[in-house]
Amino acid sequence: MSLFVPKFDETVLVRDAEAEVLGGDPVAVKLLADSSASGGALSTLRVTLAEGADGARPHVHRNSAEMFYVLDGEAQLLSGDDIVTAQRGDLVVVPPGRPHAFAAAPGRRADLLIVITPGVERFEYFRHLQRVRLGEATPESLLEVQDLYDNHFLRSEAWDGRR
Repeated sequence: MSLFVPKFDETVLVRDAEAEVLGGDPVAVKLLADSSASGGALSTLRVTLAEGADGARPHVHRNSAEMFYVLDGEAQLLSGDDIVTAQRGDLVVVPPGRPHAFAAAPGRRADLLIVITPGVERFEYFRHLQRVRLGEATPESLLEVQDLYDNHFLRSEAWDGRR
């Protein structure tokens, strides 16, 4: 086992009012701290999902674990071939290389704190997603940046059949 020691000297403080927010209803993404702010230790964001809204389609991170903490509401998460339902106060950690996805549970909203560790510079990825949502970039353009952001899309029959 190797030990990763992040290199940063200053406390990271992100004021709620100063955090960049992408989107709105049905999906809002609040960018909190990118990898460069924490010396590579983590990347973190907050995702707020309207009732039944999809957060992320099935994908895998080859080099990072992803943590989901449910601040409020109820979420469904794909982990491998399993669909897990997590409620307020629940924590789900998906290891590197394991397919995963997330959404608000049907008829429920969800507010999630998401942490990726070790961190990957991903804020630009979320801005890219916003450009796709606005029609300023094509969905296919995401395939070109999968390696850059360690976000590799895949199909999941378990996820597709959940609703």
